[in-house]
Amino acid sequence: MNQEEVSREAVLKRLKRIEGQLRGLQKMVSEERDCESIVTQLAAVRSAIDSTGALVLNNYMHLCFRQTAQETDTVALDSLARVIGIWGRVRVGD
Repeated sequence: MNQEEVSREAVLKRLKRIEGQLRGLQKMVSEERDCESIVTQLAAVRSAIDSTGALVLNNYMHLCFRQTAQETDTVALDSLARVIGIWGRVRVGD
């Protein structure tokens, strides 16, 4: 594994940290904390999710894409395009 690749354990550690941040947010809302603090923590969670997603995408490009590319270039490119498209979707509302 090279320096650009991140272990499964490192990704899981980040996800557990995000889980803890979300629990903290739930507590803040139930305790009726001020909106600015809640929004600040939401921004921190979003940033943590974005950086974790970027790590997973980086791993995909270095590991999964390389394996898929051995099958056929078209399949590999289609797979990469789907993954980038999935991560790039943003939903507003709900």
